[in-house]
Amino acid sequence: MDGHLFPTIAIILALATAAGVVATRLRQPLIVAFIMVGVAVGPVGAGWVSADSTMELLARLGLAVLLFLVGLRLDLHMIRNTGPVAVITGLGQVLVTFALGLLIALALGMDNVTALYVAVALTFSSTIIIVKLLSDKRELEQLHGRIALGILIVQDIVVVVVMIALTASGRGGEGSVGAGIAAVALKGIGLLATLWVLMRFVLPWLMPQIARSQELLVLFGVAYAVSVASFSEWLGFSSEVGAFLAGVSLAGTQFRDALGARLVSLRDFLLFFFFLNLGAGLDFSEAAGQITAAIILSVFVLVAKPAIVIAIMSVMRYPVRVGFLVGLPLAQISEFSLILAALGLSLGHISNATVSLITVVGLITIAASTYMTMYSDGIFARSQRWLSHLERKHQRDHEVAGLSDGDFDIILFGLGRFGSHLADRLSGAGHRVLGVDFDPHGVRAHRRDGVTTTFGSAEDLDLLEALPLDRAKYVISAIPVLQTNLALLHGLRQHQFSGAVALTAHTRHDAERLRATGVEIVIEPFSSAAHTTSNTLHDLLTTEFEDTDDEGYSDDEGGAQPRPSR
Repeated sequence: MDGHLFPTIAIILALATAAGVVATRLRQPLIVAFIMVGVAVGPVGAGWVSADSTMELLARLGLAVLLFLVGLRLDLHMIRNTGPVAVITGLGQVLVTFALGLLIALALGMDNVTALYVAVALTFSSTIIIVKLLSDKRELEQLHGRIALGILIVQDIVVVVVMIALTASGRGGEGSVGAGIAAVALKGIGLLATLWVLMRFVLPWLMPQIARSQELLVLFGVAYAVSVASFSEWLGFSSEVGAFLAGVSLAGTQFRDALGARLVSLRDFLLFFFFLNLGAGLDFSEAAGQITAAIILSVFVLVAKPAIVIAIMSVMRYPVRVGFLVGLPLAQISEFSLILAALGLSLGHISNATVSLITVVGLITIAASTYMTMYSDGIFARSQRWLSHLERKHQRDHEVAGLSDGDFDIILFGLGRFGSHLADRLSGAGHRVLGVDFDPHGVRAHRRDGVTTTFGSAEDLDLLEALPLDRAKYVISAIPVLQTNLALLHGLRQHQFSGAVALTAHTRHDAERLRATGVEIVIEPFSSAAHTTSNTLHDLLTTEFEDTDDEGYSDDEGGAQPRPSR
């Protein structure tokens, strides 16, 4: 970037805004728009941006803030909540994808080091993009959303480990391998020991002083992240690792949420320069020869990663539908894949052409997986016939064996937060409840609490045949998914269930759709909670107003006059 720097930046920001508007209309992540703008203004396009210290500095600041926030929001409790499925599926997907990706890269004629980088890049998925997609679809709190988030946390941890390994291998000094490993270990211990001292003695005293000013808190967060990142780089590790550990050191403080919320916008702005710089640095001189490799690798990511997740979760006895909804958003490569590629380029491990290949695969998979996630229900409906062979029905039949002879008043589908409360309250009131859920760990947990449970899906028509529908008086679905409730209602009517049916709706629109089917009871927990809360607040405010009115006024001589203040 030369000449008139300020006007050039202004034009680039305007172009990025326009490209962002187009990407938003097409329901694409802004990462795609930013990289394309980088290509347009880089040497391949207008030539406004080239290798520039200012642009690179802003890009590195963006990476530091990104990794700092990842460490700051590292929630190991989320992994525990989703059970071993997040760890097993996350690590299993990374290992299998890496192994298959390495074989494909070697088959495409890549050398060993390049193939290793490409294989590693294919394994990770974007936390930012996936959380945004699932949040927009209101699926983040559903079982598949919580499992997907747990897997992403596992991947983030693996990314940091890989960065440490790459940095150590790329910047190790001369001498024996053992001496190099020992030097890296000592430096790592020194970095961790320094952070422990800060966490133990400095930060508990310093943070309350800093937090008195919100503006100063933001400045401290950036300064702390960049300082630890610089110290990490001085020790021979990457600055990204240092920024991540800086975030981890503050993750247990009470200022974590305030600091994270205020730095998100700064992160998004600075990351624009990273993706802009990445797009501007793409080398398309070998594009013709890379088209075949890019297509093969993209198809592998889009097809194999969801298939691997479905297979692992099927072995863990999760329904194919849950595995499918978890795996489909993961069918992409992450912004961390691009960061690892840039790191490999800076270490001299790979060429610019390899970075370009990984970036093109990222653009294709991110764009395609976004639409795949948006229309996941329709895609599953079309592919269910082939995926159904992965269902472990023999285990399901073993689970429900004997239940048809049981005597239950209520069959309750869904043992999430709402369903768990219903099961506890109904059982406590003396009703005989049979709980059905497709989370095997949740089923075992409720079974330990004394509630009769079985593993199964509300959409499984074969399961309904094994349940004691002829003796149950009520069937309740605590699952707030319209398609699932409609499928359950269809199955119950097909089996001529004569009792009452109660279904749960998240929105007013879903409630109207369910009522239109003639179902007896539609439960609207959000609406009921809002109604109860508003009544409580109304009573509270009315009482306080009356108390204030009684204390502040007196009916004197035909009118309400303010009383003298006491």
